[in-house]
Amino acid sequence: MDDYSARLLTAVDGVFDGWIRRLISAALMRDGRIAPEEGRMREVIDQARSIGMTGLRDLLSVDAEQQRSNPLAVLRSATLPVSRFLEDEGCTPVERDEFSRRSFPDDLFGLAPATWADVDPSLVEPGLEWGAWKAATIIGRRREQT
Repeated sequence: MDDYSARLLTAVDGVFDGWIRRLISAALMRDGRIAPEEGRMREVIDQARSIGMTGLRDLLSVDAEQQRSNPLAVLRSATLPVSRFLEDEGCTPVERDEFSRRSFPDDLFGLAPATWADVDPSLVEPGLEWGAWKAATIIGRRREQT
């Protein structure tokens, strides 16, 4: 794994649990509910972590030109256990615009991050650096081929 991918992976790993915890708490509060007991909270966080961190590690371990997804898409998929939990709790889905409904049909609670800052502000820099590195890598290789 290259340095930019490793840095991004480490940065996401450091904020992941807090991000999922905030998603759960905010959605429950919005619906006038209290946070679940810690054991249930941990279970949902662990499910999301398994999807998100495993998916991110797998994606970032693949050569830049072979990646068929992106890190934010992986993190969006990690919100599915949170959505299932909120549905099980009987929470009310949020109002979403046409783009959100079409692009993220399973995101009934508006949990999917659109930007790195939606996950955590500390991810903006490593996320942008990774994106720039990936673009430069691909462009550089294509220039070498011509």
